[in-house]
Amino acid sequence: MQTLESQVVIGLEVHVQLNRLNTKLFCSCSTSYHGDEPNTHVCPVCLGLPGAMPVINREAVKAAIKVALALNAEVQPFTVFDRKNYFYPDLPKGFQISQYDRPLARGGYVTIETDGKEKKITLKRIHMEEDPGKLSYRGSITTARYSLIDYNRSGIPLLEIVTEPVISSPKEAREFLNKLRIILEYLDVFDGSLEGAMRVDANISLSGGGRVEIKNISSFKGVERALAYEITRQKNLLRRGRIVERETRHFDEINNITVSLRTKEEEQDYRYFPEPDLAPIHTEELIEAARIEIPEMPEEKRDRFIRQYTLSFEKAKILVLDPRMADYFEEVADKVEPKRAASWIVDVLRGELNYRGWDFRFAYECFSPGDMVKVLDYLLEDKITEKGAVEIIRTKLDEGGDVDRIIQEKGLSAISEEDKIRQICQEVVNKNPKAVEDYKNGKKAAINYLVGQVMKETRGRADPAECAEIIREILERN
Repeated sequence: MQTLESQVVIGLEVHVQLNRLNTKLFCSCSTSYHGDEPNTHVCPVCLGLPGAMPVINREAVKAAIKVALALNAEVQPFTVFDRKNYFYPDLPKGFQISQYDRPLARGGYVTIETDGKEKKITLKRIHMEEDPGKLSYRGSITTARYSLIDYNRSGIPLLEIVTEPVISSPKEAREFLNKLRIILEYLDVFDGSLEGAMRVDANISLSGGGRVEIKNISSFKGVERALAYEITRQKNLLRRGRIVERETRHFDEINNITVSLRTKEEEQDYRYFPEPDLAPIHTEELIEAARIEIPEMPEEKRDRFIRQYTLSFEKAKILVLDPRMADYFEEVADKVEPKRAASWIVDVLRGELNYRGWDFRFAYECFSPGDMVKVLDYLLEDKITEKGAVEIIRTKLDEGGDVDRIIQEKGLSAISEEDKIRQICQEVVNKNPKAVEDYKNGKKAAINYLVGQVMKETRGRADPAECAEIIREILERN
């Protein structure tokens, strides 16, 4: 008999802003609204004022087609916009211009890797629509006494990417969203770092219960937490013989719970009908224009890195997780041995950025490819140690400054002159007679203590293996 865990069925509706475009979907208002005063990027069209007429943004349609092609979907020969009718304060017109029975594209898939196995997450449809405004609450949605509305976001070009109900765990959902974000950023139609750039509605059900929709989850971690909570909630209801109602719920990110909003709407509740102010769009010409602009995608770049630079699969897979990291690597690998470059970028620089909660764009701002080349050259020439190289990277990220100045001010130049090393080793031996006696009495581990004292004196700049050999020679000679 199957367990309840194996009977989880999840489908996602992912709303993606095409926020690399300069103007909104149906008007010329700027899409660069983040950080600006509320309701300052608006006009009669995106405010839905009487008599205002929408005009389709051709570049938005082309960008949407690029996404559909990259997601292996079938772009339809022509597509139609519809009115989705419902009343909500963030919709000033009383309806949303969306798509219904003639979407932009059908089908498609995204391949994810989970628990060491590949799985295709199949897509049902991809359609375009305008973004609603944004409601802001003082506190959580359940406790706020009022809400504020900002229409700057109203009319931003939005793609809705709908999966089939083939996702079987919160972890798979998060893996799918991560992979989708990478693809979108490679296409340069989307900046995932901006607030509201990707929002998710999750549909989830367990065998024996109704389907529940969780609306407007704003982060990947939020999706995972919301689904995990909802699975537990539904399992507990079913164990007690209760009915899991078909409803729409909201994820309260402050309390990490879902709360009921309303009973689940059916498609007929929206009274879809064709948008009379917009003509159907024939896509043949746009498909060809979009196909030309599709860049090298993550898997293609990964395989090329393995062939061209003889990298391991794991290193190449990590490097292509972010297009900026892949570009950074190629700039460094053009001047430094590629495997060494990959190791320092993936294992050190990426780790330091993650520790600070930064994405890879900050590498270009704080530690350029030229800086990395200089540090790796110095390391290869034994001018600095690996420990010193890490210290340079950390200092540059936190404080800025020139690489050579950091080396000078922090005294990070490697000590390579054998006579100077020998002098320090001799001084350490002279100062630690007890360790010398222990070594001569057969406690060979005592040499590790003496090496540690040398490293302390040289502030970690000497080579430990070289020091151990020199100290051993001194002790054997005496």
